[in-house]
Amino acid sequence: MSALKIRNLDVTLGNQRVLEQISLDVEDGEIAAIIGPNGSGKSTLFRAILGLVPYSGKISVLGSPIEKVLSSVGYVPQYFDFDRTIPITVKEFLSFAKPKLTSKETEELCREVRVDALEDKLIGELSGGQLQRVLIAQALFKKPKLLLLDEPASGIDIQGAKAFYDLVEHLNREHKVTVLLISHEVNFVYGFAHKVICLNRDLVCHGPPDKVLDKETLKKLYGSRIDMHIH
Repeated sequence: MSALKIRNLDVTLGNQRVLEQISLDVEDGEIAAIIGPNGSGKSTLFRAILGLVPYSGKISVLGSPIEKVLSSVGYVPQYFDFDRTIPITVKEFLSFAKPKLTSKETEELCREVRVDALEDKLIGELSGGQLQRVLIAQALFKKPKLLLLDEPASGIDIQGAKAFYDLVEHLNREHKVTVLLISHEVNFVYGFAHKVICLNRDLVCHGPPDKVLDKETLKKLYGSRIDMHIH
């Protein structure tokens, strides 16, 4: 079953064509990573999936239009803007999510995502990696079948990024969550994702990383700016 099915997707914002004739599938249980240069339409694709921008074509999420299954979709944005001086603890912030989980399940999830030790910290005092874990915990409180992550490791150091991708892999494996994420970390994506989606306004290619991520494809995406050593 396809968790996400996109056919002939076009998005025009203002007078600019941002995405053109995108057709792809993300299968149930997959980790799929979207890569591409800045301005290639990656975040716009997410907004189209979530029904936040007008588009032509067809998008089916979990077999239905997004408005019918929004409660089964978790989303973590690239940037979470808030007033860091507001005196709200992590525990208070997470309580706003109105979890679909029991109290015991909520506690177990917080331990699993490693935010239990952060509950008494002010949300404005968290590091980038800590905040991302809190936002993922909040998204998982919905018990989503599909999790969208927009550049989740942006601004996190290499060690933190690896720990983050390990966490996502664990959630995919143990919670059976289908994951669609945007990433600039091509080397991580190569060893982490089941499927890679190469986007540069149109669909350059998609498939298993070891089949599609070669130097020719990367040159089409990034020109001579990419420096990747595939192992």
